[in-house]
Amino acid sequence: MNHQETARKIVEWVGGPDNVNSVYHCVTRLRFSLKDNAKADAAELKKLDKVMGTNIAGDQYQVIIGNDVSKVYDAMAQQYPAFKADAAPAAEADSGSGAKKTKNPISRLFDFIAGVFAPILPAIAGAGLLKGFLALFVAWNWMSVDTDVYGILSAIGDGVFYFLPVLIAVSASRKFGANPYVGIAVVAALLYPDMGALLSSGNPVSFLGLPVTAVTYSSTVIPILLAIWLMSYVEKWVDKIMPSAVKLLFVPLITLIVVVPVTLIAIGPLGTIIGSGLSGGINWLLTEGGLFAGIILGGAMPLIVMTGMHYAIVPVILSNLATVGFDKFLPLTYISNMGQAGATFGVFFRARDKKLKSVALSTSFTALMGVTEPAMYGVNMTYKKPFVAGMIGSAAGGAFGMGFGVNAYVLAGNGGLPGLPAMIGPTFGYAVASMAIAFVVATAVSLVLGIKEDVPVPDATQFGGGQQAQPAAAARAAVPASTTPATPATAAAPHSAAAVAEEPVKIPASDETICSPMNGRAIALTEVDDPTFGDELMGKGIAFVPSEGLLASPVDGTVMNVFKTKHAIVIHSDSGAELLIHVGINTVKLRGQYFEARVQAGTRVRAGDPLLTFDLARIAEQYDTTTAMVVTNTADYASVEALEHGEVSILQPSLQVKI
Repeated sequence: MNHQETARKIVEWVGGPDNVNSVYHCVTRLRFSLKDNAKADAAELKKLDKVMGTNIAGDQYQVIIGNDVSKVYDAMAQQYPAFKADAAPAAEADSGSGAKKTKNPISRLFDFIAGVFAPILPAIAGAGLLKGFLALFVAWNWMSVDTDVYGILSAIGDGVFYFLPVLIAVSASRKFGANPYVGIAVVAALLYPDMGALLSSGNPVSFLGLPVTAVTYSSTVIPILLAIWLMSYVEKWVDKIMPSAVKLLFVPLITLIVVVPVTLIAIGPLGTIIGSGLSGGINWLLTEGGLFAGIILGGAMPLIVMTGMHYAIVPVILSNLATVGFDKFLPLTYISNMGQAGATFGVFFRARDKKLKSVALSTSFTALMGVTEPAMYGVNMTYKKPFVAGMIGSAAGGAFGMGFGVNAYVLAGNGGLPGLPAMIGPTFGYAVASMAIAFVVATAVSLVLGIKEDVPVPDATQFGGGQQAQPAAAARAAVPASTTPATPATAAAPHSAAAVAEEPVKIPASDETICSPMNGRAIALTEVDDPTFGDELMGKGIAFVPSEGLLASPVDGTVMNVFKTKHAIVIHSDSGAELLIHVGINTVKLRGQYFEARVQAGTRVRAGDPLLTFDLARIAEQYDTTTAMVVTNTADYASVEALEHGEVSILQPSLQVKI
């Protein structure tokens, strides 16, 4: 599936373009503001080959893509121009039609902070990484601070942080549905050199008799957020009462005249007090709590990231870097990345399934490079125990790091190994050691705890529950019933399996010939009008157009799964092939009508034994009866090849699998 098709499908499964207020992306995720999150279908989204999972942070609906997120976003923006970041930002504030959202204050705070800071993090991270490299070059005597080259590069790195209020003004204005250029004008007044000189002169300053407190606004965060929040209300109020003929001139004029003085007199000092209090409180906890703070915060960091709470700390991190020159919270995020990487590395050693080993190794490397979502959602959360191992590793690394007072001195790129330049300074050695401890401990714990590859996925997580898409062996029980849209209220019941056999997974030991399970016409699997099967997302195989309503076993083996809707069966052959046989397209909607199961999970069958019967004529009146037979453990074989196309009968050889 190409990026254009993936983008179109994602928009379809988040409720369609009419359900989207806005969307942007960070390093790995598409972040949607939806009118109604209930209209999004997580089960269908997770079936897309480029989607690793979904998450809700506050009221933000996140679709986790991974490294291709920017390409998918660009494809989405091409098809839906209104989604672009610079297109109609005020839509986000539209109450519009659809279900009314109920937000608690904490969710609203996280949603707001995430929405403001995620779009500007690339600029901050890029400049921060440059600052980290400059510190490294100076420490190793590769560059002198007296050179012009250093001066120019330093300006590139420092400029973003000095003018950080401008970036925040643009992003916050869009989040509040205000004019971002008026927001820039507000901040420009606060940063104007003559304003800075006036406030720092040491003489009393007043505006219309009201005292103005001397505050430095460069590199500040919370005063700017509060100023833009006020601006959004003032601008909307003035816009309502101002005649249309003069709105263009007087709405921004009155907004600026009101917001800038109020910020100077009240909001700026209040924001500075709040920011200092937050920074002081968190820094006190990390400094005085030391080892114990490292254990608690380090161990909880994966949960903090999952809920989006880490965005609430971003203003504190930036404030610390700008005011005191270092931050103690940031190292914990890098340490947490190493814990997730180590846990997945442990899965690589313990896994038997070849595909899972490959996924674990690649996602472990990705996490080492600072992008943890593929490891966290694709492997660790799926098998649960590795996720616990990652938390334990993070706690161990956090304890060591905070015990020795590790600091970050710049905001440098992603976490993991690329984040090392951020910690160049007096505590650099301890920082490296704490990250190594997190990785090693998480790997060791993951090896000890192991994983259960043969445990079937529970019904609730197979089709849209809290788990992410299941890789390798676990996915073999989590077969899709259909790619047809289903509302969240009705999707779970018809997809659930009746039972799953408790037979251990066998590694294929020999080549095998798999027979036709029905009379009819054999066609290529790629001809099936369902992308899950047609694009071979579940594995390679063959398809049939049945001529009668009988499905027989294609192999000697054990029935592993009979769906409650009776339209799909999973069989494990005695030679190790795992087969999913899915009768019809979208037949899950029949909820078992016209189907009769002749076996149940755990039944031993021989090739040719009846598995189920169905009323072919009645089903064909409503649905495509094309039946897919897929080898779900395709990765265990060197090849899976169709033997016959055209007219076939039960027990006629149809597939050849070779180890």
